[in-house]
Amino acid sequence: MSSTVGRVTRPEHSTAGATPTSVTHVTNGEENLYPDYLGNFSKGLPHDEFGEVDRTAYRQLVRRLSSEDPGEIEGIELDPSCGRRLVNPQAGLSVDAIGPRSTDMTMPPVPRMDSAELSAELCELYWMALCRDVPFTRLTESDVARAAADDLTKLSDYRAVRQNGRVTPGLLFRGDTPGDHAGPYLSQFLWRDIQFGTYRFVQRQDTVRPNQDYMTTFGTYLKVQRGWNRTLAASERDQENRRYLYSPRALAHWLHFDGGPSPAKAFFHAGLILDSLDMPVDAGNPYVDSTVQHGFSTFGTPHLLALVTEVANRALRAVWYQKWFVHRRMRPEVFGARVHQRLTGGRAYEFIDREVLESDAVDRVFSKWGSYLLPQAFPEGSPMHPSYGAGHGTAAAAAATVLKAWFDETAVLDNPIQANEDGTALVPYEGQDAGRLTVGGELNKLAANVGIGRNIAGVHWRTDWTESAKLGESLAIQLLREQKAWFKEPHWFTVTRFDGTTVRF
Repeated sequence: MSSTVGRVTRPEHSTAGATPTSVTHVTNGEENLYPDYLGNFSKGLPHDEFGEVDRTAYRQLVRRLSSEDPGEIEGIELDPSCGRRLVNPQAGLSVDAIGPRSTDMTMPPVPRMDSAELSAELCELYWMALCRDVPFTRLTESDVARAAADDLTKLSDYRAVRQNGRVTPGLLFRGDTPGDHAGPYLSQFLWRDIQFGTYRFVQRQDTVRPNQDYMTTFGTYLKVQRGWNRTLAASERDQENRRYLYSPRALAHWLHFDGGPSPAKAFFHAGLILDSLDMPVDAGNPYVDSTVQHGFSTFGTPHLLALVTEVANRALRAVWYQKWFVHRRMRPEVFGARVHQRLTGGRAYEFIDREVLESDAVDRVFSKWGSYLLPQAFPEGSPMHPSYGAGHGTAAAAAATVLKAWFDETAVLDNPIQANEDGTALVPYEGQDAGRLTVGGELNKLAANVGIGRNIAGVHWRTDWTESAKLGESLAIQLLREQKAWFKEPHWFTVTRFDGTTVRF
């Protein structure tokens, strides 16, 4: 395997009083290694009958992006049939007055197309598609979930948490922190009522039908790659019989429509829930022991809620630079099409690792849908921006970090609940670990639910989430450190990072 990597070195944009620096962003080199750009994002550009992008069109995309000129970027030429628009490439070039610059943060190279790691990530996504309609309450006992755990265990480079060397149904599709492994699959913050002033919101969602998957024929896949604007019709949503989130498909559907207001919405809700429960704040809060005053505009609820949304939007800008100007990673739907072409004889694609070609998941997908394409939960497939890193994942990690800094992470959430098998009601969670659901653990779980839920939909890779979590967490910590000088009150924050280490600042 070639060790070719790509390097993008840019002088950084400076803010008032800041000294411009130079940061090297390292890619996996595939954009230079493959002249047909098989491993890069090209949705909305012209594609041939095999789903391969027109080389001239891709090169003009890169050239116009690299200019960083708004007029040049506006001139990117899409497929004549494209009914969608690219999502906000220039966001990554924005400069904020405080906090780390978007261009001054970096992410490691993504796994290569010929690697066992990428093969394992795609196998996981095929299994996620097969498990979309298994209720969370049955995920540990479902036959298909057990088969998924067995198959993923056999893979040579599947980088998920294991128990005694094995992937178990109880760990399936969960995050990597101890909090992710305690209690129900979903965080308590996705089920509990939200108190917002005098309003009280019940978290029942509209749903979609089971077994409703998309882009399972190559003709449809090709239309979508060329930019077909296929949206979810009103008839495909049940907005009358709303349910609590109860299955992977329900979670994916919720994440389909949460990005418009903000990917931080769930964390804004979590802040309101914790505030209404009067959960203890971090010991470093300047008003924690005061008998004379309490926080409001500083170190009170308005401060917290503004900070949650602020850090999430900053996180989006940081990861948008990685998406458009560094890695330009293909979406999973594209590599699923490469596998389909290889197994049906359309294209050789000898770089594809054998483990995904031999996976039980791939055979099951073909038996159910009649193709080897990666079934999508959304009719339009992925959004119109590159895969790495994940916008939802970066924003979720940043917002979770702020909430963990603000509240006492060790506080226990009493009386845990979960949705019943069909999502029609909430019932007590009575597992042996019911007394171990902490604020910090459930916030970590919420971040993983948001990041991995997008994977379940088929629009992101495992490393899109795991590496974006590090980026969002780092950005949030840097922002909190820099803002410390703004306030007269002596204070500090303590955060347990996703890797289990603790930082105080």
